[in-house]
Amino acid sequence: MRKIWHDEAWEEYLYWQEQDKKTLRRINKILKDIDRNGYNCIGKPEKLSGNLSGFWSARIDEKNRIVFRIVGDMLEIAECGSHYGDK
Repeated sequence: MRKIWHDEAWEEYLYWQEQDKKTLRRINKILKDIDRNGYNCIGKPEKLSGNLSGFWSARIDEKNRIVFRIVGDMLEIAECGSHYGDK
């Protein structure tokens, strides 16, 4: 599946590469599972509403989430660490 990163999500991903390898491994594991299983991935996926309607979230850890949606053969990643825009 082709991955399309929103700017903020890519910046968050780069942050994890430098700051926390354990979290980065978890993110990569979730992304790989989304490739294989779609919305039935690990991380307790939840369908979002409101401003993020159409997107889903998967838990990276207690605080952080990956926010994504699948469009055809494309995985669009909107957030990769913050909890629905929280910093």
